[in-house]
Formats: sequence, C-alpha cells, structure tokens
Amino acid sequence: MDKMLNIALPKGRLGEKVYAIFEEAGFECPSIKENNRKLIFENNEAGVRYFWVKPSDVAIYVERGAADVGVAGKDIILEYAPDVYELCDLGMGKCRMAVAAPKGFSDDVNRTLRVATKFSKIAKDYYSSIGRDIDIIHLNGSIEIAPILGLSDVIVDIVETGTTLKENDLEVIETILPISARLIANKSSFKFKTEMIEKVAGSISRLTEGNK
Repeated sequence: MDKMLNIALPKGRLGEKVYAIFEEAGFECPSIKENNRKLIFENNEAGVRYFWVKPSDVAIYVERGAADVGVAGKDIILEYAPDVYELCDLGMGKCRMAVAAPKGFSDDVNRTLRVATKFSKIAKDYYSSIGRDIDIIHLNGSIEIAPILGLSDVIVDIVETGTTLKENDLEVIETILPISARLIANKSSFKFKTEMIEKVAGSISRLTEGNK
C-alpha cells in the first residue's frame, strides 16, 4: 500500500491558496513552488504527493482512488455526485449558484421554462424541488448569451461578483445555494489511511475556521 498521501489540487489561484493552507498545516512540498511545468510533486519526509488537475476533475481523481484527498468546489460535488467523503468546508472560493434572467423577466408558469446551464443536475434538482417544468439546454461556455439570443429564458450558473451578468443586461432572480471549496476523501483511502487523513482534515479545518 502506498504510504504517501496523494493530494489532488485544483489548478489556478484557488489551488495555490489551498496549497498554502496545506503548507501551513505542516504538509509542505517545496518543489511545488519551483517555476516549471511539472504536475506531480513529492516530499518523502512529509509523506505527501501533490498533483495539479483541472478543478472539475478533482472529484474524479479522488473517487477513483488516484488521489486520497482533494479540494473541489461544492458545485462540482453536487453536479457530479461522486462517491466520496466530504470532510470539511475550507470557506474559500466563495460564490453562489444562481438563476439569472434578462432584466424585467417574468416567468410564464403556463409553459415549460427553458434553462441554459452547464450544471444540468443542479438545475434539474432545484426546479424539481419547486415543481417547475423545465427544458434543460446544456452548454459548456458563454452561458450568458443564451437568453440574449433567445435560446433560453433563464440561465443557471455560478455568480461571483455579478459583473458579467450586468454587462449582458442580466440579473440574479434566485440564489440556489452558496458554493465554497471542500476537502474530500476517497472512501477506501479513508479506511486505510485514516490517521493521516484525519490529521490533514483536522489541521485544515482549524486553519480555515475564520473563513466560514
């Protein structure tokens, strides 16, 4: 059994902030800060191996056991529903999942609502919970232009500052749920590396307490 703890970090600014927390918690890996194109970094003394992956793929690496633990957004966890343990909320990468529509939009409940989104499961679950019939239009990018071009009535997407919405004459009409980064663990790894994973989770939770 691999004695190293394999940690999947999301590429980008959030991942760098997350690594800084791991480092502060005593799980440092100096080589990760070197200016190179490597994706995997090890520190045998600390017993950790880090690797950078696309944020939306972190949960897959953890669920499949390539990573023992990782950090993924709550949006990814809800959308893909990976079979993992959610250990703690880091209170980082905060934003919200929301419904947005053109200004002045009025929902005609007598017809099916057309919803453009890349978060199809979250959108379906939300509208199912309020009993609204919808037609999901799954898109992978530039969601904001869908209602402008008449492709959809509303969109379901992540909103941080709301600037992009304003620039496209859209506004939030409903907040579905708050989003933040979560520490997740592979279920099998948790069984065999319980002590180390609990140590990581405990340290991370204490260090990020003020973010929540």
